[in-house]
Amino acid sequence: MLKFLSQVSALVIATFALTEAAFAESKTITFLFTDDDQSYVERMAALSKEFESAHPDVKVNFVSSGYDAVSKQLPVQLAAGKGPDIAKITDWQLAPYYLDMRPYMKDPDSYAKLHGASLDQLRLPNINDPKSINGYVASQTLNLPFVNKTLFEQAGEPLPGPKATLKEIVEASARVAKATGAQIPFTMDRSGHRFSGGAYSYGSTYIKDGKFSFPDAAAKKYIADLFSWTQDGSFPKEMWGAAGGSQYKNMGDEFVNGNVVTYLAGNWMVNPFQKKIGDAFQWTAINAPCGDAGCYAMPGATAIVGFKRTEHPEAVAQFIEFLGSEKVQREIAESYVILTGAEIKDPQYKISSDDAKAAMAVFLDNKKNVPQAAREFERIKGGTAIYQTIVQRMSQLIVGELSLEDTYKNLEADVAKINESLAVK
Repeated sequence: MLKFLSQVSALVIATFALTEAAFAESKTITFLFTDDDQSYVERMAALSKEFESAHPDVKVNFVSSGYDAVSKQLPVQLAAGKGPDIAKITDWQLAPYYLDMRPYMKDPDSYAKLHGASLDQLRLPNINDPKSINGYVASQTLNLPFVNKTLFEQAGEPLPGPKATLKEIVEASARVAKATGAQIPFTMDRSGHRFSGGAYSYGSTYIKDGKFSFPDAAAKKYIADLFSWTQDGSFPKEMWGAAGGSQYKNMGDEFVNGNVVTYLAGNWMVNPFQKKIGDAFQWTAINAPCGDAGCYAMPGATAIVGFKRTEHPEAVAQFIEFLGSEKVQREIAESYVILTGAEIKDPQYKISSDDAKAAMAVFLDNKKNVPQAAREFERIKGGTAIYQTIVQRMSQLIVGELSLEDTYKNLEADVAKINESLAVK
């Protein structure tokens, strides 16, 4: 069963209530999936059907929804003892809800060997058993700027060099936009994660003495620069102001349509770009923007995990073992240009575009440019709340609801409340 949902209410009501009634005669497991690459979503739906064919006693209720709905609703559902049996996640703080599938797998040792150290990313200290198998890392990600090479060439502007600062990249993009008439010089997804690479390069650390500390002096300097770029049109305020609260917004379609000079996103966009852009214009990725602290590519990951609230742990483990197999992981890595957690030897990425090949080479080269502070932040409870307050307050600043000083004060107050909440728990 394949569903595509866009509304949060639909996700809450239809995703799970329908499952038990529709397939009461068999073991039914719900798989909640989200991705910006629609072809990848469709392939995961097809793989779910393949599994069903090989396991006639199991039905997979495949549900695809937007990232924002999943990130907000899934923690609430799981806390209430509800939600899907399996889901694609980016929030490691869901670790208390993971199912340990090792006892239910046919060959857990071979599975663990294939996925290696990436399984450690899912386990949090004092929460998950060090030998547990909770799922698998579906993708390793990095954030870097994508640039429209054709626009740079038309403007006679050289691409920013390997040590270019974020300021230099934005200013060059603004010159290109002015020369070519492009609507958007620079933008990034409306996301706290996307925001944070620049913050780390400016020297922010987010954590001090075991607690969240934001914004520090470096973060304030970064925020002030971003704000100034929205004021002069280099970073159009409509990009973040068009959505409310902490809502995620992807800007990829604007880049595909040739409206953006430089777009800060991640390697998961390489495959959609090579398919959607075709030969409309030339594009690539460039090195991580530099700042006072260094040239940092913000790391991230997605995972497919099972949850212990399931009524069918054996079926969940069988499905995860299938999806996480070498055969399936190789196909996904190669077909959708994904850096999987599974240790796939010599993947033959299906990249037909020279632009996509060049972009992937840049991403692979920047794996070394990951700040350790960002790795530590990934594993600390409350990180998602920090990202959400960043998006909310930055949006209020950009649209004129808050001044710079009020933005700093509100962020400090928000972070203090998050620290207080974590201390109580």
